[in-house]
Amino acid sequence: MTTDSARATPYPGYVAGPPQPATLAVLLLILTEGIFFALLFTSYFYILSGSNQWPQGGIKPEHLKIPSIETVILLSSSLPMIWAEHAIKRGHIMQMRMGYMLTLAMGTAFLALLGFEYANLDFKASDNAYASLFLLIVSFHGTHVFVGLLMNIFVQVRSWLGHFDEHRHLAVQNVSWYWHFVDTVWIFIFLIVYLTPHWYGPHA
Repeated sequence: MTTDSARATPYPGYVAGPPQPATLAVLLLILTEGIFFALLFTSYFYILSGSNQWPQGGIKPEHLKIPSIETVILLSSSLPMIWAEHAIKRGHIMQMRMGYMLTLAMGTAFLALLGFEYANLDFKASDNAYASLFLLIVSFHGTHVFVGLLMNIFVQVRSWLGHFDEHRHLAVQNVSWYWHFVDTVWIFIFLIVYLTPHWYGPHA
């Protein structure tokens, strides 16, 4: 006969209770970084609202082919991360490692494409406010992706050292949350930084 407590347990090793300090720290980090990105987006729209031309200085809007590919890769990279998190909660350590490796490969591909995009830009940060905001926002996000990849590698090393099982996997969960945050922010960057110049156009 199944007990009420057994029915309430969503996966092996689940323990109900308040969030751990490490989880609260990650949530606070996500909140802080989210505010920072919100301020950058606000600055972007503020400069846009006072400009007679957008992008400024006759800069052509970025072609969307490479950014679209970047978007598909980065957003898709959350899927193996979700798989990895669910796998470790059930004690499937090899599946967790495979999920993290897939995310690592996709995140690396995203940064490689971002580097290719940078190498082919026809403007630099000192040209005008649009150029500096574009490079600041995208570079700041790229730094977050790089940090997420370092976290990924660190967790993978710990997994091979036997630090995780169905009862101990807090770091896997926390890194997963951070990665999903980074992916979510990119949606706003793509919509605001890449699509806005195509939608808005010159205005008086």
